[in-house]
Amino acid sequence: MSLASIGRAKRLLVRAAGIDYGSVRVGVAVADELGLLAHPRSCLSGRNPGRMVDALADLAREEGIDLFVVGLPRTLDGREGTSARRVRKFAALLRARSGCRVLLFDERWSTKDAHARLMQAGHRSPERRARVDSAAAALLLQAYLDGTAREAT
Repeated sequence: MSLASIGRAKRLLVRAAGIDYGSVRVGVAVADELGLLAHPRSCLSGRNPGRMVDALADLAREEGIDLFVVGLPRTLDGREGTSARRVRKFAALLRARSGCRVLLFDERWSTKDAHARLMQAGHRSPERRARVDSAAAALLLQAYLDGTAREAT
């Protein structure tokens, strides 16, 4: 691979962050520089949406985030309810304040999967509650990263 092609590949990379939005806690995960792996970060408080969105905008500037992948909760049959409407409103605010692209991504199973994986890893119930939102954000971001990797091949 030539230096020119490496430079072109780097320009094509998009740095992404995953968000599991909740009114109490907001799970956050950030992809590595190569866009291969999602890494959970500390949760943010969802109780003050303005402050939380500002913190995410700061994260975007500090980490070079170009894209937020936000979990869109749907019912098992695929419909959107009240939670999905709240997430859509949050996504619009995040897009406006951060200047980043925001992609809504189906998260029907992310929280349940996060609980199961943390339990398998031996985390006790209080530890799981504290980590589940960022673990769910990492799972949905990883699903997005894996999907875009498949599309590129």
